[in-house]
Amino acid sequence: MLRGALTGSAVTGVGDVFVLKMYFSRFGGYEMANEVVEFEPDQRITWEPRRNDVDEPSWHHRWGYELTPDGTGATIVTEIFDCSRWPAGERAGIEDGRIWIEAMTKTLARLDEVCTGRAAG
Repeated sequence: MLRGALTGSAVTGVGDVFVLKMYFSRFGGYEMANEVVEFEPDQRITWEPRRNDVDEPSWHHRWGYELTPDGTGATIVTEIFDCSRWPAGERAGIEDGRIWIEAMTKTLARLDEVCTGRAAG
């Protein structure tokens, strides 16, 4: 889904906003502005996305990563999706995020490749 970043600066804390180019078959290409709502360096980042390219209100869902040290030079990365603030009908339609499991798995594998320099096995 992620196609690239439109924001060049690194996140430094809660309130920062980063913009990403995205693609989803249902929408085609689009942009998301992501406001950081939780930030603990080297531990956690959570953001609340909203469309950046059209005027739509946010549904206040959240995406994020938790980082847990796992020995020397290793980290367990857990991706988080929280749609509990969505209207009930929309939550049911996405099966609480299970439709994104394949995309999330690919994202985590790609993150591993970038961080370690090794291709995912």
